[in-house]
Amino acid sequence: MRHGNKNNNLSRTASHRKALLMNLGCQLITFKRITTTLAKAKALRTYIEPLITKTKHTDTKEQIMHNHRIVFSYLNDKAAVKELFTVVAPKIASRPGGYTRIIKLGTRTGDNAEVAMIELVDFNEIYGNSIVKAAAAEPAKKTRRSGGAKKKAADTSSVDEAVEVKGEETSEDKATPEA
Repeated sequence: MRHGNKNNNLSRTASHRKALLMNLGCQLITFKRITTTLAKAKALRTYIEPLITKTKHTDTKEQIMHNHRIVFSYLNDKAAVKELFTVVAPKIASRPGGYTRIIKLGTRTGDNAEVAMIELVDFNEIYGNSIVKAAAAEPAKKTRRSGGAKKKAADTSSVDEAVEVKGEETSEDKATPEA
């Protein structure tokens, strides 16, 4: 029975696990995307997302300094903490949570371990805002079947209107030369 076992021990001692997650977290913040095993990626997600949430609380200067110190105690890397608060924090300010995405990549050839890529969601150009902007710029493509009957009805009505307009012009044209 596994009552109360919330975290994955990753077959490591507490100090080794802490160092592992610290290094993976620093690399994720620095490079915005890393490839690791699926179990480590899931453990890293629960480790890093609360730290990213701490960057949002910027009401007073004291609170900002306090959060810097808390995050530094988890990461122990000044460059990663600075990157987190200056580059990552403004991009995720409007996001309510879910700052990371895990994508499964299959298995590793050597030991058949499941490999996954974990990335910061707002820093991916493929799945990010660029797709939304491109979709807004181009109209959606329509299938052949959608509105076929409506188009035929609209085409026949426009042809009828064109015939009526041509008939009126010819009668006016006839009237003008006679006058």
